[in-house]
Amino acid sequence: MAKVTVDGIEVEIANGSSVLQAAEAAGKEIPRFCYHERLSIAGNCRMCLVEIEKMPKPVASCGQPVGDGMVIKTDTEMVRKARRGVMEFLLINHPLDCPICDQGGECDLQDQAMGYGSDHSRYTENKRAVKDKNLGPLVKTVMTRCIQCTRCIRFATEIAGVPELGATARGETMEVGTYVEKALTSELSGNLIDICPVGALTSKPYAFVARPWELKKTDGIDVLDAVGANIRIDARGPEVLRILPRLNEDVNEEWLADKSRFAVDGLKRRRLDSCWVRRDGKLHKATWPEAFDAIAGKLRGLDGSRIGAVAGNLADAESMFALKELFAALGSPNLDCRQDGAAADATRRDFYTFNTSIAGIEEADALLLIGTNPRHEAPLINARIRKRTQGARFPIAAIGAPADLTYKVEWLGDSPSLLADGSLAFLQVLRDAKKPMVIVGQGALARPDGASVLAAVWKLAESVGILLPDWHGFNVLHIAAARVGALDLGFLSGKALPEMLGGGVDLLWLLGADEFDTAKIGADTFVVYQGHHGDRGAARADVILPGAAYTEKNGTYVNTEGRVQRSLLATHPPGEAREDWKIVRAFSERVGKKLPYDSIEALRARLEQANPVFARLDILPRFGISDTTGPAGDATALGSAPFAPFVQNYYQTDPISRASPTMAECTESVRATLAVAAE
Repeated sequence: MAKVTVDGIEVEIANGSSVLQAAEAAGKEIPRFCYHERLSIAGNCRMCLVEIEKMPKPVASCGQPVGDGMVIKTDTEMVRKARRGVMEFLLINHPLDCPICDQGGECDLQDQAMGYGSDHSRYTENKRAVKDKNLGPLVKTVMTRCIQCTRCIRFATEIAGVPELGATARGETMEVGTYVEKALTSELSGNLIDICPVGALTSKPYAFVARPWELKKTDGIDVLDAVGANIRIDARGPEVLRILPRLNEDVNEEWLADKSRFAVDGLKRRRLDSCWVRRDGKLHKATWPEAFDAIAGKLRGLDGSRIGAVAGNLADAESMFALKELFAALGSPNLDCRQDGAAADATRRDFYTFNTSIAGIEEADALLLIGTNPRHEAPLINARIRKRTQGARFPIAAIGAPADLTYKVEWLGDSPSLLADGSLAFLQVLRDAKKPMVIVGQGALARPDGASVLAAVWKLAESVGILLPDWHGFNVLHIAAARVGALDLGFLSGKALPEMLGGGVDLLWLLGADEFDTAKIGADTFVVYQGHHGDRGAARADVILPGAAYTEKNGTYVNTEGRVQRSLLATHPPGEAREDWKIVRAFSERVGKKLPYDSIEALRARLEQANPVFARLDILPRFGISDTTGPAGDATALGSAPFAPFVQNYYQTDPISRASPTMAECTESVRATLAVAAE
């Protein structure tokens, strides 16, 4: 540890830390543009200049390591003059377009020009202009504003792992952009907007839509994958205009995947805002009492074994719990939350969660991926794995279809038989590691032999020392935001979804379930669809009950690692739509099976009684394992079909993203890029 003095304040800081970090530890603000805590140091904006005793000139604090006894001054006349000079140079070519810049009100350059700049400029020559670059449908560029801080270049290379951005030429002619004009292909490209300190990179779909001070900001949880990224929902009136990431070091750090950020325009398209009832083969608009009467009439006389419910991928825990209790009152045990048919053993929580935890990836020292492409299934987890590869040695191998995961992977093959092959050389790597981990994805579990694969992966994990008293390295990577919460609630009993199809039940209740082939539903099956978008489920429905999207309700979600988080209501549902648990509660009263709660607080109290894990908000205990008994399934009954990619199109995996014009543009952009590559 080094002892340094910052403006008369003595602080102790780790050797190797920078002067800027020492100043921050002393509570002193240092202006910066190029420096970012999660990126490598560039030292090229020079805004963070400080004065250090016995050094003749101002020093860039971001790149200067501390020394024991160092005396640092952050607010002397020399420092103020130097910063004003730097700011004057930065603004030499910057256009005076703050009134029309989307960064206005959230711009580091504006803030620091006010706080540290001069009130005049001595530059009278013509300003330089730079041609804008086309980076695809998500990121808008105004490159004349660029101050060449290189944050975007370092993010694309270091965090995203897709080094498509760089600087060409030198001096005054230097430009930042793609080397060959093309769309960005990273699933994390929207984060370039957040880290750009000026208005050079802004959101293309959000351009000229609103000012930040017009927006109401609400904390939420992303549900378009199972990571549970913490988000901020920005709304104006009844409309959600923007979604940004919130800081959570244990889940998403400060990043957000592109689908979660930009599919927001799908929230206002193809919405269900009133009830519909099918009469004479056609859907007709109806009132709530009429819709409830139609369902109640169909239920009359039906045995509980002839009705079933399926929870969709975006459902919140409250609505699933209410629906489960309603079906229990109706005498039906038929509940399923697996539209993809993935194998799941709900007898123990560690059989279906990401037990290492997302943050725990950084502690692991070897990794085996099985039937998963985390770059498309969970981009933020993929970024965390890549972050781990940037430090000490971290060997990674995979069993599955080869793909570019943005880091070095040893592909062992795509046959399930490899799980039982004890001669694989990589198994010895896992045995030699202190904290090895395995990640099994839905591409391995959503197969006819999924239960055998799950048992075989557990057996493999046990054989190589992944299951330890102080380290649980067995991880299931889910894609559906509702899946872990549903399994925690026991929303998996009676007939499975395939048994309910083809006439297996007479009434099928779909709670936002759209991710299966609805053509397989029996022709005589009465279908109730409760959801927020006119997607596959609504097209097959006999009664449609309009529900609320995740931004329009207070909801509890459990991410793939088992972390319980709550999202808050940002806007109200459109038209006659209502929060899902309220719909179930109202219908229960109509059929004489009134559920015992009238408020979400009472419902959550029942939820916590059903499973105490729901009382543990945003707390994820780390644990090892003492009982290595594996999940049910014959580990020797593996099929011969190779593991195939599970997510075919990252940008359209749910009703919201399929309704989004921006996600449709991204899909076309990817197709065009692949077509060019094929040529």
